[in-house]
Amino acid sequence: MIDYYAKRAREYEKIYEKPERQDDLEMLKARISRAFPKKNVLEVACGTGYWTQFVAKSAQSIFASDFNKEVLKIACTKPFGTCDVQFAEDDAYTLGEVKNKYDAGFHAFWWSHIPLQKINPFLKTFHSKLTAGATVIMIDNRFVEKGSTPISRHDVDENTYQVRKLANGSEYEVLKNFPSSADIEKHLKGFALEIKIELLKYYWVAEYKVN
Repeated sequence: MIDYYAKRAREYEKIYEKPERQDDLEMLKARISRAFPKKNVLEVACGTGYWTQFVAKSAQSIFASDFNKEVLKIACTKPFGTCDVQFAEDDAYTLGEVKNKYDAGFHAFWWSHIPLQKINPFLKTFHSKLTAGATVIMIDNRFVEKGSTPISRHDVDENTYQVRKLANGSEYEVLKNFPSSADIEKHLKGFALEIKIELLKYYWVAEYKVN
């Protein structure tokens, strides 16, 4: 998957151009733009910084990381206004480059790429970098028949996969899970308070406070 996203870096944001998804995306952009007033935000798996630029509209600072240096090069070119934004190449499962604690957390389209058996270890590490009561928002895809790339297979741990094709014709099998609201709440139990999950047509949004 690392190789796939490195090679996909320059075409990464084309997914946000799909006309049928524009209503959902406009709602998400507006929500994320006002979600973190004066907060210091830890963003994991920031990719090309597409969503970082909306977080920056209300946040005081953002520490954004990704494992892939190719997408980080693009992220650094985005407009962030007066928000203090730092980028780091880091592993989402260890977050070794995160030296401070933050009063807000964010990740977009990352949960779906976490193997089911790694979700709780990720959440433990992620929340260890946040203060008690920190606001967390995460957004990701819902599976929509005829609107999403078909599931190619399931593995023994019940993870699902898609076969994706890049503009150059190369194909990659990518882990992509589509959790239900109940699945999300189950994994957040013990980590989170005041969990709110909203289902749009193409996306889901979860917001909560760190326990």
